[in-house]
Amino acid sequence: MNKAELIEAMAKAADCTKTQAGSALDGFCSAVTTALKKGDKVTLVGFGTFSVSKRAARIGRNPQTGKEIKIAAKKVAKFKAGKELSTKVASR
Repeated sequence: MNKAELIEAMAKAADCTKTQAGSALDGFCSAVTTALKKGDKVTLVGFGTFSVSKRAARIGRNPQTGKEIKIAAKKVAKFKAGKELSTKVASR
């Protein structure tokens, strides 16, 4: 499912226009991004939790040459599915 298909599904479920659903999705993404930049977690009970994780610096290898390269430490976004979402996906 891509963004356009998600917006269409949201509009149908909420009985609103695609424009309104698109604005709601953009607002959600913006709010989650802002919270993660601050280092906060975003928890949607039953759905899951968005958080930031620190990835340590490490040594990797260039697959073409085999030469060692340094990979810098960085922060990455992480999502952990909630119990309800996990149960619904597993019961497919």
